[in-house]
Amino acid sequence: MFPGGASTSKISVSHQMSSHVEPEVLLEKAGRAAVITMNRPKVLNALNLSMIRQIYPQLKKWETDPETDLVIIRAAGGKAFCAGGDIRAVTEAGKVGDSLAQDFFREEYILNNTIGSYRKPYVAIIDGITMGGGVGLSVHGRFRVATEKTLFAMPETAIGLFPDVGGGHFLPRLRGKLGLFLALTGFRLKGRDVQRAGVATHFVESKKVKQLQLVERLTMEKSDRCCRDEWRAQPGPDVDTNLSLSPSRLFSSSSVEGIVQNLKADGSEFAKKQAETLSRMSPTSLKITFRQLQAGAALSLQDVLVMEYRLSQACMRGHDFYEGVRAVLIDKDQSPRWSPSTLEEVSQEMVDDCFASLGEKDLSL
Repeated sequence: MFPGGASTSKISVSHQMSSHVEPEVLLEKAGRAAVITMNRPKVLNALNLSMIRQIYPQLKKWETDPETDLVIIRAAGGKAFCAGGDIRAVTEAGKVGDSLAQDFFREEYILNNTIGSYRKPYVAIIDGITMGGGVGLSVHGRFRVATEKTLFAMPETAIGLFPDVGGGHFLPRLRGKLGLFLALTGFRLKGRDVQRAGVATHFVESKKVKQLQLVERLTMEKSDRCCRDEWRAQPGPDVDTNLSLSPSRLFSSSSVEGIVQNLKADGSEFAKKQAETLSRMSPTSLKITFRQLQAGAALSLQDVLVMEYRLSQACMRGHDFYEGVRAVLIDKDQSPRWSPSTLEEVSQEMVDDCFASLGEKDLSL
């Protein structure tokens, strides 16, 4: 399914479109550590199919390599770990029926599952913007190290999509209704709050991440102990107090409509802001996401990814994904025309159809 492979060496290996193009991914060995560096800083290290096809086979090789003790994934540029997937390419492919609209999601989810079941310590240094595809590359690994520069969000409902890459597995497992709140609103967690929420396992200052000796120490010691001792979160002042405004009460309902009613009835500034945010999101995406997290709470990561692949293809068949990408990423008028345009118009039958089996085209893990 993943053509080609990448060899392990101390110099980067990457598929290059031409001789003057920078490698998209650097795959290196540093002592007994394998290091993946995403290297598309000009586009915030957005994940494309070529990158997936380089990372996956190398991860599989390192998993059984007796000379490799752990894997570290990081990013170049200092601004973003990975701001998401290459949505524009997927959009264009979906419009014309190109296979990329299937291949990208299928192979991305296979990679997510590989990370989630990896037999060796997997350390993601999420220094900077971490959204969408970047979440899938990090959150399922054993260690996720946040910094004061980390900006975490799953903003997919704003573009007619849903929080995929296994979002249906890890989001409902956050405390209270925090995961549902993040999934529906696309709320951005910053800095220490990323660890407080349970998305990151550790916190360290960004400048320390850049100190080579810290990475070298990971390569020389048992990573479990090193992560506990070296990158243990130190107590400090709250960076963002929004987490203390626990959304559990407001987002406890048996439907999205019920959540909207809760927010409007509450009347607080926090509630008003969230109600306004939800009013801008795709009604179809909101209902799909609500059910995705309800179901995912009781499913394994593998089963969640199979479910999410079905949802991804439903979005490719629908209207709102293309309209959302147009409004947010292409024309940037921020005025998507959703269809249906209200929650009440999104029927149970429409939602059920999105979750229906694809038969032989289902994701196989």
